[in-house]
Amino acid sequence: MKKIILLLFGTLLTINFGFAQFPEGKVVVKKLYSELLENPGGENPTRRLSIYLPPGYQESEERYPVIYYLHGFTWSDSLMISIDKFDKLLDKAIALKKIKPAIVVLPDQYTLYKGSWYTNSALTGRWADFTGKDLVTYIDNNFRTIPNKHSRGVAGHSMGGQGALKMGMLFPDVFSVVYALSPGTLGNVPEDFGIRGNGYRRVAELSTREELITGEDEFEANIIVAMGRAYTPNLDNPPFYADLPYEYHNDSLVINYDVLKKWEQKSVIGMVKNHINSLKSLTAIKLDWGRNEDFDHIPITCLQLSKKLENLGINHYAEEYIGDHGNKLWTDDGRAINDMLPFFDQYLKF
Repeated sequence: MKKIILLLFGTLLTINFGFAQFPEGKVVVKKLYSELLENPGGENPTRRLSIYLPPGYQESEERYPVIYYLHGFTWSDSLMISIDKFDKLLDKAIALKKIKPAIVVLPDQYTLYKGSWYTNSALTGRWADFTGKDLVTYIDNNFRTIPNKHSRGVAGHSMGGQGALKMGMLFPDVFSVVYALSPGTLGNVPEDFGIRGNGYRRVAELSTREELITGEDEFEANIIVAMGRAYTPNLDNPPFYADLPYEYHNDSLVINYDVLKKWEQKSVIGMVKNHINSLKSLTAIKLDWGRNEDFDHIPITCLQLSKKLENLGINHYAEEYIGDHGNKLWTDDGRAINDMLPFFDQYLKF
């Protein structure tokens, strides 16, 4: 389980690309307060941003397209730089002409329960609106962007991958290109964090946040509580202030059908039917997943989403590759440099 925890929504790979040989961009770190993130759940409404400025940015007056990259559960913008070396990978990709110079924005959405789910919540804050509104406005006002949707893309991995797909549906006038790497929890299925997993049973046995986020092998329970705080918050339901679709009482499983329906409606697959025109208006959409994925639900729900989009006549790309949840992301033969960034190079307006 510990290995899976480290792989989920982030990867702890050590990468050696010989980065020093490439012209270097610059990462600037800013803090952004958003009234949209004011909340009763204790989350900080001032968020850190790591912003990659490509080589030549300081010396020119050129304007650049922007890619917003959404990190995964347990991860953050700073870990994307310090561990994944995303800035060095961007330097290499630009030098090798995998993508023309672009600004890349990494917003920190690590929360008290390790992830915002990029979802508006009455408990934790309006994270979707923060991403699609205040964040984009701030970047356009403070950096030399090309301030229109055709020059904005959004991507992410796992929790961030489902977040990118949501951003495309919710803000089709803001973003035009979406790339989801191994997007997680796209819909409600029994595997992993569903009814067959052990997470709901463990939630019933825990009573504090400290037990949940620092306890041994509580990852499934942590995911479930974080989703509950995002999808179905309930300020009258301690200790985690969330209603859950499944609960254990005296070792008996109870299904809360009203809550389950809300979770389905707020999932990416559940949102599609109300955002068909938004999806059709996007320039390009792609999702991918590993054949050897660590989480059983991801290949299942990725295929479900792809088939649903196809049946609705929504153009998109969907691809299974040989890899697991994190081993083919930031490597020389990985998805980021060989697939995601070239995808934006092809479909964004530079």
